[in-house]
Amino acid sequence: MNAKMWTWSRQSIKLNLLRSFFFIIVQLYAFSSFSQTDAVPGDYFLKVGNEQEHLIEYTLTLNPDGTFFFHSFRDHKKGIPEKTHTYGKGIWRMDGIVVSFSTDQKEDIDEKHTLDFTNSKARFITKSPRDKTDRTVKTRLQFFKSDIFWVEKLEILKSE
Repeated sequence: MNAKMWTWSRQSIKLNLLRSFFFIIVQLYAFSSFSQTDAVPGDYFLKVGNEQEHLIEYTLTLNPDGTFFFHSFRDHKKGIPEKTHTYGKGIWRMDGIVVSFSTDQKEDIDEKHTLDFTNSKARFITKSPRDKTDRTVKTRLQFFKSDIFWVEKLEILKSE
C-alpha cells in the first residue's frame, strides 16, 4: 500500500510539472506576440523619386486603437494634374507577423478617403530579438496582397 501511494505521488508530480511547463510555454508565446504587437503602431513613410522630375511620398499611420490613415502624394512635373493626393483609412489588426487592413464602405469611404484597403495584407518586418549581430534591419511593412495594384509589393519604412 505504501508503494502504491509512492507511485501515485510520482505520477502526480510528473503531471504537475507537465502542466507547469505547458503554462510557461503558453505565457512566453503570449508575451512575445503582445510585445511584437506593441511595436507595430506608429508612422511609416516612403519617398521615391526626386523633386525635380517625379516625386512619390507614402505615409501610413497605424494607431494603437486599431485605426489607420494612409496618404499618397504624387508630384509629377510633366503630368496632368501635376500634384495628386490620395487618402485611405480604416482598421488594422495583427495576426502573427501579418497586418491585415480593412475599410468600411459606409464609414471610411468619402470624397477625400477613396482608397479601399479591404483584403490588403502586409508583413511586419523587424530585427529578431534573437539576432545578436550588428546588422541593422529597418522596421517596415511589406504589402504582399492588396486590391489596390500599386500598394501590392509596397515596402514602407517605420519612422524613428
